[in-house]
Order: sequence, then C-alpha cells, then structure tokens
Amino acid sequence: MTKADISHLATLEKRLLWLSNWMIHNANHLRDKGDQDVKVGGHQASCASMVSIMSALYFTALRPEDRVAVKPHAGPVFHAMQYLMGNQSLENLKNFRGLGGVQSYPSRTKDVDDVDFSTGSVGLGVAVTAFASLIQDYVHAHGWANGRTEGRMVALVGDAELDEGNIYECLQEGWKNDLRNTWWIIDYNRQSLDGVVREGLWQRVENIFTAYGWRVVRVKYGALQQAAFAEPGGEALRDWIDNCPNALYSALTFKGGAAWRERLMDDLGDQGAVSELIERRSDTELNDLMNNLGGHCLRTLSDTFASVTDDRPTVFLAYTVKGWGTPLAGHKDNHAGLMTPAQMETLQSHLCVPHGAEWDRFATVADPEGFQSFLDRTPFFAHGARRLDAPVHPVAGPVWLDEAVQSTQASFGKILDRLAKSESDLARHILTMSPDVTVSTGLSPWVNRRGLFARDPRSDTFRAENIPSSQKWVFSPEGQHLELGIAEMNLFLALAAAGLSHSLFGTRLLPVGTVYDPFVCRGLDALNYACYQDARFMIAGTPSGVTLAPEGGAHQSIGTPLIGMSQPGLASFEPAFSDELSVIMDWGFDFMQRQDPSTPAPRTWLPDGSGGAVYLRLSTRPVEQIRSPRDEAFRQGVTDGAYWMRKPGPNAEVVIVYQGAVAPAAIEAAGRIGNDRRDIGVLAVTSADRLHAGWAAAGRARAQGIETARSHVERLLEDLPAHCLLVSVVDGHPATLSWLGGVNGHRVAALGVDHFGQSGTVGDLHRHFEIDAQAIVSAASANSYGRPISQRVG
Repeated sequence: MTKADISHLATLEKRLLWLSNWMIHNANHLRDKGDQDVKVGGHQASCASMVSIMSALYFTALRPEDRVAVKPHAGPVFHAMQYLMGNQSLENLKNFRGLGGVQSYPSRTKDVDDVDFSTGSVGLGVAVTAFASLIQDYVHAHGWANGRTEGRMVALVGDAELDEGNIYECLQEGWKNDLRNTWWIIDYNRQSLDGVVREGLWQRVENIFTAYGWRVVRVKYGALQQAAFAEPGGEALRDWIDNCPNALYSALTFKGGAAWRERLMDDLGDQGAVSELIERRSDTELNDLMNNLGGHCLRTLSDTFASVTDDRPTVFLAYTVKGWGTPLAGHKDNHAGLMTPAQMETLQSHLCVPHGAEWDRFATVADPEGFQSFLDRTPFFAHGARRLDAPVHPVAGPVWLDEAVQSTQASFGKILDRLAKSESDLARHILTMSPDVTVSTGLSPWVNRRGLFARDPRSDTFRAENIPSSQKWVFSPEGQHLELGIAEMNLFLALAAAGLSHSLFGTRLLPVGTVYDPFVCRGLDALNYACYQDARFMIAGTPSGVTLAPEGGAHQSIGTPLIGMSQPGLASFEPAFSDELSVIMDWGFDFMQRQDPSTPAPRTWLPDGSGGAVYLRLSTRPVEQIRSPRDEAFRQGVTDGAYWMRKPGPNAEVVIVYQGAVAPAAIEAAGRIGNDRRDIGVLAVTSADRLHAGWAAAGRARAQGIETARSHVERLLEDLPAHCLLVSVVDGHPATLSWLGGVNGHRVAALGVDHFGQSGTVGDLHRHFEIDAQAIVSAASANSYGRPISQRVG
C-alpha cells in the first residue's frame, strides 16, 4: 500500500468509528421515541473494537467473490461503511433499529445493503461460512462456476462467540471434508457481556484450531508496539504485556495514560532502559502505545491479511480493545453501555467532527477527491452489487408410485430414486445430505445411483474387497450426497449454505436433507437461522411421531407439527399417502425456486409467489394406499393443505379430520361411525401449516376491508351445519388441528399426543395415546352423548 492509501485508510477508520457510534447515539438519545422511553440499544464498544479490522479487511484484502459474515454487534460499522460507499441511505441510518431502518444485526432479507450472511444468532453466522466454502467446492467440482474464481468465506467473530458449541461441531465437519478458503477473524477484546474472558483463552483457541488443520495467525502487537519492543528495554515491556491479566489490561485502558505510567513504573521501574522507554513518552503517547494492539493497527492488519495467499483455512486472533478510541474503552460494563451525551461530545471533539456535520459522509476528510478515489478503487466494491442469481430448474410433474402398501418414508426414497434415474436438469442439481442417518431415512437408493461428494475420489473399500453390501459408498467430485456427522446443527447450516448457492455462487442447487424428526429440535436454532436468511431447501423429518413405536420416547416426536406451523419461511406438510407426497415434492421443488413477491392467491390467501423452504414430516408406518384421481383438483387440494377424502352431506353430524400416518384409523372410524351417523365426512389434511396461515391471512385482510378474502379452509368448512362435530387426530400434539373449531365455530374433539412416548408396537401406542380408530369413535360418541372419551364403545 502507498503512503497515501494508508492515510486514506486511517481516515476511513475514523469515519467508521464516528458514524457507527453516532448512529447508535442518535437512536437512543436524539431520535423521537414517542411515549416509549425505552433503551433502543446498540453496541458502541463492540463496534469500536472492530473498526480497524473491518477497515483493513474490506479495503485492502477482500475481493468481489469473497463473502463475509459480520459480527452481529458490529452491524452499525458495516452499515456505516456501506453508507460511505453509497450503498446505504442516510434515512435508514437515522432509523437504526427503527421500523424500516437498518437492522440491529446484518440481515440478508431486511437490509437494503449487500449483506452476505445474516448474523445475530450467536455463532451460527460464523459456522455457516465453513459450509458455504464446502458448497462453493461442490459448485466448482461440478463445473458450474461459469468462470467465477473461488472466493474466501470470511467470518468476523466475537471472542465470546467461541463459547458456542456449534462452532466446534462445524470445525470437525470441516476437517472431514477438507475445508479450505475460509477465514475467521476473532475480535479478541477479552471482554464478554458480563465481564472479562478467562485467562489463557488464546492458548485453547490456538490448540483447537491447530488440531483441526487450521493455520493460526496471532495479530497481537501494532506497529508502535513493535517499534517500542526494538528499543532498549522493549523486551521487558513486551513480557509485561504478555503476562498482564485481561482484567487489569482492560482496567488500565479505561483509566488512561497516567494509570499506565503508574502501573508500569511500579512493575518495571528502576530498571534503566525500560524506565527510560516509559519516561520518554507523554501520558498521551504512552496511552496510544498500550492501545496499539495488532487488531487496531491498520498497517499490521493489512500486511497480515496480505501474507496469507493460499487456500488453507485460517483463523486470525486479533487482539483489540473493546470500546477502542471512545470514553468507554476497557470498562467492564461497556458491552451494552451507551455513551452519555457528554461522553459523545468528548468523542466528537477528539475526532474533530464539526457540529451540524455529524451525518456528513466526508466530514473531517482533508482530501475528499483523493478519499473518494480510494473508495472507488476498492476491489471488493468495484463491480457493484455482488448478489447473484441463477436460472430456475423446471419441474416435470409428480412421480407417481403404484405400490399397494407403502410408508411415506419409503415413498420419499423411491421418488428420489426415480429422479436419480433421470437426466433432468432438476435431478442434476439436487444435493442430498444427512447427519449419519442416510440409510435409515430412505436416501440409500438416491446415493447408490448418484454417489457421495468429495473433492478427491475415494473408493468403496468393502466393494474393492468383494464384500457384499447394499450400499455403494463411492466418493467423487461428481457425487450428489453430502454425508455429515451426527450433528443436526451442521445439517441445517449446510442446508442454509446450499440453499443460498444461487445468490452466493450463481448456481441454483436444490438441497434435500433428512433427519430423524424428533431431532429437528436439536438443530432448531440453525433451522430458524436458515429460514431467516431465506435459504431454500427441503427437509424430511423421518421417522416421526409415536408411530416410531419400538424406539421409545427419546426417538418419538410430539411438537414438530407445531414447529412446522410456527416457523416463518417454511411450508410444512405431513402426507399420509405416496400420491400426496409425490405432488408435494414436485410442488416443493418449484416452490423452493420462486422469488417473486406477489399478492396472496385468492384461492388460499397465501403469498406462494415468494417461495420458501419445505418441511416434510414422514413416517415409517406402511399404509394401504388409496389411489387418488391424480388430477389437477387433487393436486391443488394437496398443496393447498387439505381435500375431502369423503365429502360430508348437508346434515353432517361428524367430520373426522386427520393428518399423516393416522389415516387408516380415521378411515376405519368413519366407516364404523357411518352406521349410525348421517353424512359423515373425512377431511384429509396434508398441511395444517398452510391451512392455518391462509386462514389467519384472510382474517387480517377482512379486518383491513377486503371483504372477499376467503381462505381454503374456510371454503372447505363453510357448508357444515353448525351442530357438526370435528374430531381431529394427528400423531403429534393435538393443538396441530384443534384450532379448526375457530374457523366457523364448530365443536372440536382434538386427539393427539401430549406427553412423552414409550416403547411398544404401533397398535399398542396408538391405543395408549388414543389416536386409533376406537378412540375416534369414542370421541364422536362422547361429544354427541356426553360419555367420556376414554370409554370404549363397539
């Protein structure tokens, strides 16, 4: 870098320090908050510790193909940087943490500037970069790079984030998959939310990363400190810094130059050269020296980043001061602390920002033209917006199966197997993955045909040794399955990265993951994170419910239907029959690729044009198949969320509503009840999620004056007599369908599972939890005649 560039970089650093802190100050102290005298928040100290790292990284090291996950609490620095580059509006900055303004933490979907990875759920934004690198390898190995060079996946990491377990789970997965092109830059300010980090953390960090094959680069001393160490007595000063406890270093930083002098003279005085080294400096100069850690030295940072030129995963341990350059520097309470107006005035005076020019982009810039030229030459921003897109892979229609008896899990595997046999564009872009349950979740046929992915080919040793096996575990760059270890967080992070491939790497993948349904909860934070980023994927939770009878309560899911209903960005389905699943998967692959925000469909009142991810709750229970008409009306009903398997008559007394693997019980019960009940109906629900979402959306629309808004479920139930009883049944929590009574005011007897399961046969458990045919008959009888549900009737 030229001397002029270093000068411009220093100007940028000061601009980012000021604008990020002023943005937070304005939101908390100046902006009108109405009658809400509530702290808006922001993290001024956390921003200050990152300004040097982000200045050097973005403006000297990054290229357009690189992708960055910004430390959540450094969001204001990111937005200030984008504002300087002309990519963020002043109005949004002034509305930080307000409705429509820049978000508290960088968001791909809610911020207007170019956020690569959403962050905020601590640790996940770090780990996702490793999986993004693996997906980049996958795209390049399959020849879909389209001339684009490989980029680095970079995470800016708060040292407190290193407490998060998903970071270490991801390290092991990266090691197994030969991770590369990944940088993690740790803001090692040695302070956390409530205090100071434990002594010696840096040694643990270095040991762990080294064990997994990462290069560890310690960025501890700035240029001023390195120059001081070269003076007579400098070695003693360096030893003192290395041995100083974190808490003491922070406290002295807060107290300033005089306190540094007193402590250093107490500890190092009367030693000739080192005493002279200290005495040669004024209090201000001594304070600057002791604050000149590597993470705040632009020259040191720039040179360090430039020195790493290969693709080995690298972690930079950048020593910083929390609150650097502000009156909050070093204080243990500074994490959520806010500068007072007086302290902000002190910072403003120190940075020479004129009153009235607080928001000016180039306030304090001595050479505006040169500074603008420096910004314009920055490679990372040189080509404008870096968010990519990719063509849609057309779907070919449902894959119909003709087995007489079949479970939805087995159907799922066979549908993928049929796709694997094809050479369609869609099939070539499916990428499956599973956390060590590939075989037991139905993916084996797909994997046997399409192979497992690895950058370097690996043969199947069992096959080479002529040992019979139904699994053909062949790894190659052409493989289309990513085999993961037993960590559901990693699964959902990998799905998130693959589900953003069109935007990150210009190639649209169709990620399909499988997991035991109860273990969706193990990865729930990462699932929510993936959906928050608007990642597109299909996840099959299978086996599900107490229908996984012999495995016992630890492997049986109860609340997952409610998770599917409550998770934004995820369309949740639970089919009972293979025809339904065939329709849903075909629709799902199309839905995953939609990106056109649209008004709600008048039929369902669902905004399906926007697309999203898809969740399939599947079962291992073999079910006798009912051949559907396989026409457009059937397909529409399945994807809208429900259809009449048996349409009720005008005087219906009972309608049985079921979802999923309890279909045989519902059908049997309908036949038995039909002997003495008139016009009984059976409603097959394939998605309580979509039914409920449409109903709620239509209700909101009517409240806003759109009187014609009607949802699919309202149309389904509108002709039922007021006295009709709805008996709902699901192998999951009864609340999944109990809300149906609110649609038109019908009574509901909601059957389901609301306590932990146990081992047994399917029949045993369905009887125990009262979700079998007899329980449905009893519920209908009890609600008609006042007998208790548990009383069994013939």
